[in-house]
Amino acid sequence: MSILTISEIKKIIPHRYPMLLIDRVEELEAGKRIVAKKNVTINEPFFQGHFPHEPVMPGVLIVEAMAQAGAVALLSLEQFKGKTAYFGGIDKAKFRKKVTPGDTLLLEVELLKVKSSAGIGKGIARVDGKKVAEAEMTFMIG
Repeated sequence: MSILTISEIKKIIPHRYPMLLIDRVEELEAGKRIVAKKNVTINEPFFQGHFPHEPVMPGVLIVEAMAQAGAVALLSLEQFKGKTAYFGGIDKAKFRKKVTPGDTLLLEVELLKVKSSAGIGKGIARVDGKKVAEAEMTFMIG
């Protein structure tokens, strides 16, 4: 189990502002599971247009945040160090509650299958202990 800061996360995945959607890794078991956090602030660039009078984090970005967390868990394996994890697919995505400024997303991803060039993970995003989104994600390693 490890705790990673933003600077350590940037050493593992190539994402940068405004597309880096995780702020901290709370727990990490390389190749198995990860728990990460995203503090959602009113300063997020997407809130300017989604929606001006009722800011809501887009569901696709919640899934992207889960995928970035999953990519950290996958790319922390020795055989994938220095590689990039790309989306290969998204299945069974469900959105249950709005995510708004001031929320802290808790992103949990369990890697179900890891192969030589791909991985499959199941992600759950929560706010205040309540499930706000979930999805199964396929990662392609390049």
